[in-house]
Amino acid sequence: MTAWSVTPDGLAIAIRLTPRGGRDSLDGVETLADGRQVLKARVRAAPSDGEANAALIALLAKELGLSRSQLSLIAGASARLKRVVVHGDGEALAARLQKQLCEI
Repeated sequence: MTAWSVTPDGLAIAIRLTPRGGRDSLDGVETLADGRQVLKARVRAAPSDGEANAALIALLAKELGLSRSQLSLIAGASARLKRVVVHGDGEALAARLQKQLCEI
């Protein structure tokens, strides 16, 4: 099981977000205590008024070379664990995300 899965809409990504993380970056994949895998991300923004969520969407869009409108936060708006859907060709998006993580 990976931190993302191909869906009919595109790519669903499970993310563990660290707000006020000092920089905006993806930090690889982590396995949680319950065995689930998540993509670790950190943003400089504070977790208030949706700033950290907006920064996460902007970070993912930049890393994947997409527009922010192609990404949607579908779960976890007020939690550390979030679920984002990236709209488009799921297989191509998964390959692009994997390539970005190999460069970390």
